[in-house]
Amino acid sequence: MATLVPDQKSKVDVTIKGTGTGDAAKYQIDYVGGGETIAPGTTGRTEARLFAGAKIVRIIDSYTEKYGIEKFDLTIDWGWFWFFTKPLFWLLEWLYVQLGNFGLSILVLTVIVKLVFFPLANKSYAAMSKMKRLQPEMEKLKERYGEDRQRMNQELMQLYRREKVNPAAGCLPIVVQIPVFFALYKVLYTTIEMRHQPFYGWIKDLAAPDPLTILTGFGLFPWNIPEFLHFFNIGLWPIIMGVTMYLQQKLNPQPTDPIQARVFQFLPILFTFMLAPFSAGLVIYWAWSNTLSIAQQYTIMRRHGTPIGGGKAKPPALPATPAPAAPNGNAGKKGGKGSGKKG
Repeated sequence: MATLVPDQKSKVDVTIKGTGTGDAAKYQIDYVGGGETIAPGTTGRTEARLFAGAKIVRIIDSYTEKYGIEKFDLTIDWGWFWFFTKPLFWLLEWLYVQLGNFGLSILVLTVIVKLVFFPLANKSYAAMSKMKRLQPEMEKLKERYGEDRQRMNQELMQLYRREKVNPAAGCLPIVVQIPVFFALYKVLYTTIEMRHQPFYGWIKDLAAPDPLTILTGFGLFPWNIPEFLHFFNIGLWPIIMGVTMYLQQKLNPQPTDPIQARVFQFLPILFTFMLAPFSAGLVIYWAWSNTLSIAQQYTIMRRHGTPIGGGKAKPPALPATPAPAAPNGNAGKKGGKGSGKKG
C-alpha cells in the first residue's frame, strides 16, 4: 500500500482521478493546501507523510495513534462485520503467539466460538433431535394428506405444538456461524500476517487454496492445470469439509418435501466445489466446525434416544382421525345394514 498523508492540521483540497479498467487501471490523487503568508525574515513549514509498505495491522494502528492520522486504520478493509472481524484477528494473533502455529490457532478459535454459542446450539440440536424422532409421523401425515397440502401443513403444526418442537430452531447453528465465517474470511484475505503460514501436513500457506488436488492425483502428478479445469480441481481439505457436511446432514431431520430433500442432498457437493478455491485456513475452520457440531449433535441425540444411522424410533401416537364420510350414492339407510336393490 502507498499512502500520501497531508498535514492533519491543515485544510486541503483533494482531487481523485481514475483511468482504465482491470490491470490497466491507473489512479491519481492530488491535494492542494491552503495559502500561507510568510513575513520577511521568517520561515514557514508544512509537512506530509508517505507510507509505503505492507498492511501490517500493528504498524497501521501505531501510525494512527502516533501521528493522529484519522481513520488510517480503515485502510485495512475489515468488511461489514468490522466490529467482529478485528477483535477476531487480535484473538487469533494472540493464540498464534501462544501456540506458534496459525492453523492450530484456527482450530482453538473454533472451539472457543463453539463454547460461546454452546447454550444456543445445544437448544437447537435438541430441537432437531426431537424433529428427527417425529420423522416417521411426519411421513404418515404426508401419506395421509399428501394431496391436501393445506391440511397436511395444519396437521404438521399441530404435531409440532403437541410435541413442543420448533422446526426453525435447527437453522440457528448455521445462522450464528455466518458472521464468524465472513469475519475469518476477511482476516485470511485482508491481513498479511497469516500469509505463507504453514499447517501440519501438506499445507504450506493457510491463505492459499489446498494444493493437494484431484487433478494432480493429490500431488502424485504435478502439472499445470488448464484454466477451464480449475473448477473441478478440488483439494483434499474441501473434500474433507464436504464429507463432514454430509455426515452432519445425516443427523438432521429430512424435509418432507421431496424437492427440498433433493436440494439438501446436493448441498455438500455444491459447497465442496464452492469452497475449493478458498483459502485452506477457511476450509479447515469449516471442516473442524462441522466435526465439533457432529460430536455435539450425536451426544444430544443419544441422550434423547433419537435413532442414529438408520435406526427406527418409537414415534408418538397420532390422534385418531375420523374416516371420511361415504358418498350418498353408496351410503346405507340410517340404522340399516346397507343399501342395494333387491333381486
